[in-house]
Formats: sequence, C-alpha cells, structure tokens
Amino acid sequence: MSESFSPPLPSSPTKNSSVSMRKFALLFALLLCFLNTPMHAAPEPAREYIIITGGVSLWAWEKFKAEPHDNWWMNFVRASRIRIEEIRAQDPEAQIAWLVYRPAYLSRSKQDGKDLISLIDSVRDAFKVKLVYFDRTEQLLSYINYGRPREMVKIADLEYFGHSNKACFMFDYSNNIDSASKVWLHEDDLKKIQRGIFARDAFVKSWGCHTGESMSSKFRSATGVKMIGANGKTAYQTDELPIVSTPGGSWR
Repeated sequence: MSESFSPPLPSSPTKNSSVSMRKFALLFALLLCFLNTPMHAAPEPAREYIIITGGVSLWAWEKFKAEPHDNWWMNFVRASRIRIEEIRAQDPEAQIAWLVYRPAYLSRSKQDGKDLISLIDSVRDAFKVKLVYFDRTEQLLSYINYGRPREMVKIADLEYFGHSNKACFMFDYSNNIDSASKVWLHEDDLKKIQRGIFARDAFVKSWGCHTGESMSSKFRSATGVKMIGANGKTAYQTDELPIVSTPGGSWR
C-alpha cells in the first residue's frame, strides 16, 4: 500500500503576528516597569577635617635672637583651636581629627613647668575632636592615608599650623636643635600621600611661612589637590588666624 507524503501547511501569518505583538507588549511593559523603579545612587562618602599642629621652640635656643620664636607656648595650639572652633560652628557634627606633634610639647612642658599635654587635652574635650599625638612623620602620613577607611571617609579639609620653610613642614624647629629640625615633612615625601583620599572640593592650607613658594605646587603635583600657602612669612595672632606678615606677601 503506497503512502502519499503531504508537506506541512505553513503557519497562519495572522497567528504569528499576534504572538509577536503580545511578546513585544510584554517586553515593553517590563521596560517601563524598570524605568519607573526608583534608582538609589551610591551614598556620598563621609567627610573628615584634619588639623595638624607642629611643635614650638625652646627659649634655650631663642632667647639670644633679635626676633625670637614662640614666646607663647600656645602659638600654634591657639591658632588650631580657633580653626577647630570655626569648623565646629559651621558643622556641629563634623568629624575633626587633630594631629599634634607631642615631643615638642613635652620638652616645652619641662621648660615652662606646666603640664601642657593636659591643657591640649582640654581643647579636645571642649570641642569633641579626635586628638592624635604623633612622634614621627610616618605616623602622620599613616593617619592621613589610613586613619579612617578612605573609600568611605574622604578628607574634606587639611590644614597645618606650625614652623615651615618653602620646602617642608618642620615639626620640631628649634626645639631639639637651635634653628633646625630633625622631624619634618618634605615636599619630596608628599608622593607618599595616596591619591583619591580627598573630597572633590577639599580645602588644603598651610598656615606656616613660605610654603606657597614651592611646597604648594609640589602638593598639587603629588595629590591632585590644590594647597594654599604663604608667599612670605606668617605671623600668629592671639585671637585670630595667622596673617602673611612680609610686605608684599600673599596667600597663593
């Protein structure tokens, strides 16, 4: 018995078109649902303010000079306190870290016969800041880079109060050696500060002498962040922030 073969009939064009339209409508509805779903942006990183306070000189070295440094032990501490108070007034919840070079104040305590460390501690308590004493430059750099998880807490403000020249911060100027320093942060070491740890609008300023003449540009090259420094000497005030005291000098 022979069998005949009949090829299958093609599907109805009308039926296929209907199925395709339903699929398209479903995909379109899913797309609209996705687009209407609220998209939550990643939270902005927290911000930290860092104030660095260098050490003061000793009268043993300075008493013979025509213009002695640091007659008042609070020369840099007072200026730091004024700035901390400004920050706290602007943002009562600000995270403020205060980094103080301890050895110089221990030496000055012996000279003046006062417990200066406890007086510095009282500023911490009054303004509720995180006080970090450092003895070596490596400790300072370690806090800047790793003191907080920098992917979550960016540095919004970094300011230095202390002795300096155009190329470095001098943390123990005339405290250990007459008119010299053994502990410093040199402009060539700024590359040790990691990139990406500063907020986009970070404010960085050195309130010391001469740093606007070289160190500021090196800071920007190393970190990508502008640092304001003085072209000339600075003078520390009792109740105000330091000013540029050299005639014709300026912040830059």
